[in-house]
Amino acid sequence: GVEVGPQPQGVARADVLDKMRKIVKHGLDFVQLFNEGKEFPPCTIEVFKIMEKVDYPRNKNGEIIAIIHPKLQDQDWQPLKNGDPLFLTLDGEVIPYQGNCTVYPTFINEAAYYEKKQAFVKTEKVKLTAKHLRLSVS
Repeated sequence: GVEVGPQPQGVARADVLDKMRKIVKHGLDFVQLFNEGKEFPPCTIEVFKIMEKVDYPRNKNGEIIAIIHPKLQDQDWQPLKNGDPLFLTLDGEVIPYQGNCTVYPTFINEAAYYEKKQAFVKTEKVKLTAKHLRLSVS
């Protein structure tokens, strides 16, 4: 599957649709070239691996008591380091990120995830290496 976003629920955006078409076209081009016997050289790519889903701070009744800090809003895939602002309480107190490594948050403050108790997803940047790839004909 291919998911391209961000895009609000129920909204069709031309720029996002164009990106999705390009991704699907590249995928189909790859399949065609592979089936024609083209050899693809080894490569390395950076990806983001999910570490955990992080909820909003809540009180004992399960009610949200802090929102995403303005400096974190719209910063998907950007590094978040120990001490960086994470949440802002309704009283104006900053809750910083407390972690022993840099993470890359995504799906930050997405409306579709409120009911799932998810403020954002913490990811780590990792490198994947692929060996050369070629169709083996039997």
